[in-house]
Amino acid sequence: MKKILAIFFFLASFSAFAVNPAEKSSESKAAINITKSDFLVKVMDYEKNTEAWVFQGDKPCLIDFYADWCGPCRITSPILEELAQEYKGKIDVYKVDVDQERELAQVFGVSGIPAFLYCPMDGKPTMTSGIAKDKEQTKEMFRNYIETILLKNE
Repeated sequence: MKKILAIFFFLASFSAFAVNPAEKSSESKAAINITKSDFLVKVMDYEKNTEAWVFQGDKPCLIDFYADWCGPCRITSPILEELAQEYKGKIDVYKVDVDQERELAQVFGVSGIPAFLYCPMDGKPTMTSGIAKDKEQTKEMFRNYIETILLKNE
């Protein structure tokens, strides 16, 4: 009985220090999930500014409109995470779940996913959709858009 109790306490103490993998990955994510309320503060308050685009961010951003059930969206997710790390401090990468944030998707006319909104510091945003033939071409496509739309003035 003492051996069983010792094993139980050992396992219990070990599990107290274990890190939940889901918690660890969410803390280290460079691409940030945002809601409508986040969008209104960090990107653009389209309820207040109904006539003109007024970007409110402190650096350009790329917004990924996605859904968990979307195959191409699952392909782009790790690519965007990698690019968010690569361009950290230069751009923000946000993710909008269209199933949770239907109003945001509707406001920007998102009818197919994945869709991507590139918001430069100055000027109007640019919307693109779809991915390239493979992961490497998709990553290169994103880099091209980031460099030509978001970082063109640097």
